[in-house]
Amino acid sequence: MFTIASEESYADGRIIFKEESPGDWVYVILSGSVKISKMVNGKQLTMAVLEPGEVFGELSFLGGTKKRAATAQAMGETSLGVIDRESLDREFNNISSDFRAILVSSVKRFNIMLERACSIATRSEPRVQKTLSLSYRDHPSFVKAYTGNVSSGGLFLRTDNPLAEGETFLLKLNLHTIPDTLIINCEIIWSRKKEESTPKRPAGMGIQFGEMSKKDRQTLTLYLQNLLQR
Repeated sequence: MFTIASEESYADGRIIFKEESPGDWVYVILSGSVKISKMVNGKQLTMAVLEPGEVFGELSFLGGTKKRAATAQAMGETSLGVIDRESLDREFNNISSDFRAILVSSVKRFNIMLERACSIATRSEPRVQKTLSLSYRDHPSFVKAYTGNVSSGGLFLRTDNPLAEGETFLLKLNLHTIPDTLIINCEIIWSRKKEESTPKRPAGMGIQFGEMSKKDRQTLTLYLQNLLQR
């Protein structure tokens, strides 16, 4: 079914490739098994264990990212076939440009959804239902808004005009009883528009906290701990 350019053998436990490493070769398992895992919040999370006949490495090839989306590791003595790149490129380029664009778009969307699902599944910070005032720059102007819930790792901001996924910005967060405003670098990890919302899933955006000063992080953590103890 596949044109194999070469075969490779891996001992039990050997890493085939690491997450974020460069490369877009596609492999088919000839014998043995391969564990696919991702690093999420400092923990190595197993996503799947693949068996003979299954293919992996295709996300980097189809998505054109040139970086591995996960880590692949041999389980037991494992033999892999490296699928011939010229043959794969030829087959891929022979399909219509429209269908090719759909495949690439689907793979990129899958990667985003996978990252989000992993983040949610391993999120350990308790979220506090608390209304806090904040402001952020929405392109030409600053917007004042209020949170829906907040944790030490991020917050949900309810708004009918959410920013797009992947956008980064500087957030100014005001905590009750704390005189100083916290300054936090943030990224939008998901966004829900008004037309996509429901009463239980309101329009808004999930914001992930990035860089902030040590003092601000300690202030936020202590503030949330005090709320949880009430």
